[in-house]
Amino acid sequence: MEDGMVYVYFGEGKGKTSAAFGLAMRASGRGKRVLIAQFLKNNDSGERNAANLLNNMTVLPCPDRVTFTSDMTEQEKEDMHIYYDSLFRRAADMVLREEFDAVVFDEILTAVEAGLLDKTRLTDFLKNRSQDTEIILTGTSADEDIIALADYVSKIERIKQPESPEA
Repeated sequence: MEDGMVYVYFGEGKGKTSAAFGLAMRASGRGKRVLIAQFLKNNDSGERNAANLLNNMTVLPCPDRVTFTSDMTEQEKEDMHIYYDSLFRRAADMVLREEFDAVVFDEILTAVEAGLLDKTRLTDFLKNRSQDTEIILTGTSADEDIIALADYVSKIERIKQPESPEA
């Protein structure tokens, strides 16, 4: 990892979160302080469990239950917008206070795409962040504004994969 870079992993294929957590692990292994904020995920994943074992990684809590955006009622979408706005503000504030050297915003791009987080809030953060902080964003899509602000952009395509539950 290079100081101050913005990484984007997006697409329909599996592996975006694993790639982001891989960068987080590498930063952690170099003694950097890492913050993990996940959107549209619950508290139960192997990556979260592993990250919680490391002293220099902080994983912010997720809701215990998350509904697919396509299955959310308008009230659930409004509630999730408030929740994710608060989560993002909390994480961004911690990063802007330079409490962390790297931050993973997992599935934040999907939350923006679904209207559960304002894109302007994310782009303003990327423009005004400390240039020393690594930022890692994941999601199913990334628009031109996000891509323009990134240093590394990787599109993960689904070529073939079985339909199976998450690991």
